[in-house]
Amino acid sequence: MTRQRRQIILLTQADCALCDHAKRVLVRVAADHPLAVEEIGLDTPAGRDLAVRHGVLFAPGVLLDGTPFGYGRLSEKKLRKALTRHAPPRTHE
Repeated sequence: MTRQRRQIILLTQADCALCDHAKRVLVRVAADHPLAVEEIGLDTPAGRDLAVRHGVLFAPGVLLDGTPFGYGRLSEKKLRKALTRHAPPRTHE
């Protein structure tokens, strides 16, 4: 049995140190949790729409399975805890 892949949308902007930090956190977390990460720029219509709909005030914004997780400095500990606590059911392969 394997764990289902969790969907992460990362809303970013150019020259953003916190965005670079979030990308590094996601790489580390993905080593332990199956993640599908999609990066969307806040300078795109899709990025602006997601930011407005989910209350992302500044980059980086993180949506976990379509739900707002946070924005600004991404906490690796908080993300790991959320992924463990709200893990989807295992599937048979």
